[in-house]
Amino acid sequence: MSQELSHIIPLPQAEVEDTFSAYQTTHQFYTEVQARSEFQRYCDWYYTTAEHHRQDLKRMRGELNIMQWFRRK
Repeated sequence: MSQELSHIIPLPQAEVEDTFSAYQTTHQFYTEVQARSEFQRYCDWYYTTAEHHRQDLKRMRGELNIMQWFRRK
């Protein structure tokens, strides 16, 4: 019977504020964790892409440049 009354009788304001405060803190924590995870994934992608571009540039510098032959006159 007391379980049924808890749904009818509103909670005291202090309990509501405590519950909401805990929810808000938890939500902010998970939002921060998600933002940091996304940033870490972006950094990993950026470093991987930059390394790939460095390797491409090194390979291109070693290739024969045909356009220089046409510019020499």
